Amino acid sequence: MDDPIHTYDFIKGIIKVRKDNIVGVAVPKGNRLTLSKGKSKIAYIISLLIIMGPYSFLKNSIITIKHKIYKLLYKKGLVNDPSILGYVESLGIKTFRINSPNEAAFIEMLRDLNIDVVINQSQNIIKPKLLSVPKLGVINRHNALLPKNRGRLTPFWVLKNHEKTTGVSIHFVEKDLDSGDIIVQESYNVDVSDTFNSLVKKNYSLASKLILKALDKLEDGDVNYITNDDKYATYNSTPSLIDAINYRIFKHR
Repeated sequence: MDDPIHTYDFIKGIIKVRKDNIVGVAVPKGNRLTLSKGKSKIAYIISLLIIMGPYSFLKNSIITIKHKIYKLLYKKGLVNDPSILGYVESLGIKTFRINSPNEAAFIEMLRDLNIDVVINQSQNIIKPKLLSVPKLGVINRHNALLPKNRGRLTPFWVLKNHEKTTGVSIHFVEKDLDSGDIIVQESYNVDVSDTFNSLVKKNYSLASKLILKALDKLEDGDVNYITNDDKYATYNSTPSLIDAINYRIFKHR
């Protein structure tokens, strides 16, 4: 997704090591504020302000607004492309601007490329037609220790539920939410001083490394996966305003 705050560095970390194996990078429409039908974007933004705190919220907002301004200037030919696609194109890797990864034309193009793996970092629910295209599968980074904490904004729920450990899982994408086998996983202890922002930072410091580890494992034909057992699964929805307020009030352990 077109996210300058965390996703760019995550993708760059993969490209730096695996550049010669990457056949393309696609960016669909949508961003971190893309919500399911019936969800209020305004309420979600206010919830994020409460959860993140004013300083981090303002800092991320400035980065996002600056990025959007540069994209407008790019369209007028005044600056270079500030998106991840601009970086990718500078390396000679093909790029694709698409509406959705599930659109028929994109899926057919992927079939023609005869790819092994898709790394998904969009906000889209990946549908079966796309899941069937890569020979080894579609894989995803998830900011929690699956099968617990499936769903959205997992660092928030880890803190709200006073969990002692968390981490990052790289798993196969299946039709059900965050349900595929776990290829690799790394955990760490949640400190008393941790905040939503510090957990997100820790997770992204692991993310590229774990994707690369997962790719090595797939390349070696190592199928010693961790079972993502539905029996132990917990599910998180988008935090409500009440959830955010309760977190802020009762955040201290």
